[in-house]
Amino acid sequence: MKKLILSVVILFVTANFMQTFACTNFIVTKGASKDGSLMVSYSADAHTLYGELYHWPAATYPPGAMLDVIEWDSGIKLGQIPQVAQTYNVVGNMNEWQVCIAETTYGGLKELETPNGIMDYGSLIYITLQRVKSAREAIKCIADLLDNHGYASSGESFSIIDKNEAWIMELIGKGEPMLDAKGKPVKGWTKGAVWVARLIPDGYVSGHANQARITTFPLANGRTSITNTHKQFNTLLYNPEVTTIYSWDVISFARLKGLYPKDAPDAEFSFSDIYAPVDFGAARFCEARVWAGFYRLNQELMAPYEKYARGEDLKNRMPLWIKPVEKVDVRKVMILMRDHYEGTSMDMTKDLGAGPFECPYRWRPMRWEIDGQEYIHERATATHQTGFSFVGQTRSQYPDAFGGILWFGVDDAASTCYVPMFCCITEIPLPFRVGNGSMIEYSTTSAFWAFTKVSNFAYTRYNAMIKHINERQDKWENKSIEEINKMAPQIVELYNKDRNQAIAQLTNFSNQRAHEVVDDWNRLFEYLLVKYHDGNIKKEKDGKFITNESANPQVVFPEQPLYPERWYRMIIQDCGDNIRVRE
Repeated sequence: MKKLILSVVILFVTANFMQTFACTNFIVTKGASKDGSLMVSYSADAHTLYGELYHWPAATYPPGAMLDVIEWDSGIKLGQIPQVAQTYNVVGNMNEWQVCIAETTYGGLKELETPNGIMDYGSLIYITLQRVKSAREAIKCIADLLDNHGYASSGESFSIIDKNEAWIMELIGKGEPMLDAKGKPVKGWTKGAVWVARLIPDGYVSGHANQARITTFPLANGRTSITNTHKQFNTLLYNPEVTTIYSWDVISFARLKGLYPKDAPDAEFSFSDIYAPVDFGAARFCEARVWAGFYRLNQELMAPYEKYARGEDLKNRMPLWIKPVEKVDVRKVMILMRDHYEGTSMDMTKDLGAGPFECPYRWRPMRWEIDGQEYIHERATATHQTGFSFVGQTRSQYPDAFGGILWFGVDDAASTCYVPMFCCITEIPLPFRVGNGSMIEYSTTSAFWAFTKVSNFAYTRYNAMIKHINERQDKWENKSIEEINKMAPQIVELYNKDRNQAIAQLTNFSNQRAHEVVDDWNRLFEYLLVKYHDGNIKKEKDGKFITNESANPQVVFPEQPLYPERWYRMIIQDCGDNIRVRE
């Protein structure tokens, strides 16, 4: 009988190869949150990435069905794997069981980047979400996919949460097969990747941003080969007392490659220091973003690590997780994703590159050279080249359909608005739907282009326009939080009576809110364009532009604020004699 071939559609429009090598995750455990929820944030940052929300409906498949593996970045088919009998509903990066997975790419050692299989990091995320009901199941699924089908990407950090636990999992490929004289793989080399997964202690917050962060880790009774059989793997992974698990060869492979001395103690093995050592760029462009988020949550604890974040003291590495001074709510995590190092030594609103209106963005490249000296632009959490970002929130006190919320936004995280997408929804709202516009195709109904219009115009007079954007964010995000809290008793009651009707109602809520927010952002663009036209600032009173009282009313003469004095002085320093007034 001919096998049925089924494709997994990795929902991306990719005209060119897309490098998603600049993302940020923060992970909040139950005990660190105000309402007992778990949260993970993610910004998918790439200059060619179009912001849209993916969807895989739950489905069943016959025996022998196969699944195409499509590389997330390039859209190229890498191979096929057997399909499972049952898959689950997936909305973006969260499935119907409140499992949410995010990532950041750290690359690691170049010699380990050569693919030895067909599972790229994007496929690992989206295929796993369709197959698992918990974070621990996700770790096992990823490990099995790697063991059976090999790895096709560079070093990755994964954030994996469900409604009870939060994990950080870091992995890196093994590069090309190591062959003996007969052309066969040497003993100890297998395809796939080496990895470590650690449970984040309850009450703590973790994060990663394109740099491996797991250093030393607890060993199982002093042994390194703890996952060399599936039976042993299952026994360990599903034991709630086990908080660290790793591939059987994570240390032995490093020795095989000559990366870790054979006589060095296992207990001193550091995953990051061996497979992805920190250098200036990794600290300043990557770890600094984690530091900034941690600094907002515990300033006293994190202040001594500012030199590390700046790339000036690489030996003083930050902790993998911290305890926040105050418990965190979902709005706080949204704000963490909007950071530009404000108030720190790396504040992007204060130097010459910010222009006279304190714009916290720098056009690429980030490294540049003048007179033989290399310099940098900062790379903050919020960046202009974001395709989409989210805060995934899981809530064990509610049924899964209502408990899992993907707070989803497109374009720059600092100027987007996070819209609640419940993990159970059966239809994606049109503004976020795949195929509604692209990076080279404008769409009047697309959320991405609505938000991009506002953000790109705001960059021209940032310190004034961002205030209007912040007001809209406050309005809609707080409104959604309040309405979801109010609707909880009614939804839970309805869910217990008629699950399908409850899911339909939640789908309608997400759809309506998406349209409301996007419509308001289009109005916001119109307002900003009128108010800040030609560099002027029209005056307002009671929410209306002020006009004269003549028969043919005109807007009164607009404000024309001076540049900051510091900026005038820089102009004088540059060309003062040429523009000096002669009496």
